[in-house]
Amino acid sequence: MSYSLQLYTLRNAISEDLPGTIKKVADIGFTQVEPYNFVATAKELGAALKENGLTAPSGHAPLLSQDQDEIFTAAKELGISTVIDPFLPAEHWQKAEDIQATAEKLNQAARKGAEYGIRVGYHNHAWELESTIEGRTALEYFESLLDPELVLEVDTYWVAVGGQDPVDILAKLGDRVKFIHIKDGPLTRDNKAQQPAGQGKVPVMDVIAAATSLEVGVVEFDDYAGDIFEGIAESLAFLNSNTAAEGATA
Repeated sequence: MSYSLQLYTLRNAISEDLPGTIKKVADIGFTQVEPYNFVATAKELGAALKENGLTAPSGHAPLLSQDQDEIFTAAKELGISTVIDPFLPAEHWQKAEDIQATAEKLNQAARKGAEYGIRVGYHNHAWELESTIEGRTALEYFESLLDPELVLEVDTYWVAVGGQDPVDILAKLGDRVKFIHIKDGPLTRDNKAQQPAGQGKVPVMDVIAAATSLEVGVVEFDDYAGDIFEGIAESLAFLNSNTAAEGATA
């Protein structure tokens, strides 16, 4: 199993010292990261990743609201092969026609991405699971409208906060899911209450097992009350020890 870190987790540290923060990430044991806002930081970030032997298989960028050519060009420079749109607010997920329009825009983005050799995906929050369209969650309805080459990055914590079972949703979405966000906590909207993997209410290893076409599991905290570097280190240690244990019993 391959693990990465969503760098939004460390946004405060990155704003103060990008190279030093990337070095800490490598020292903790991560070999992969998922950048955000990477158009603005591409040169400095690229140098820091190279210096610390890190790769970025995926990255977040607002494909539906910013210059796509600029995004894909920066992604290519950083070696990002999948660009994921991270966020569309709740009002976009209440009506079938709005979801259809979003799916078509993302399908168009994917066609442009293909010209750069880059795959396109989408990352959910809670509202895509709280809204029901034609008897299923808005996320499932959305998935049914996407072209075959599109992928999903399922934020499994927000699935649970949205009132759904992430194991069940991952089974329903099937091979479309190539990335997941791994986070834990009390399943509330209080981001500061989030916890390292294995310390909250999410059955983390069951969730990972349910993503049968998973390429990378991405550790993320939206926020954290403790030392964030300790938090990500605890998450990685939990994931590595449990992955090793499962491998030994397989």
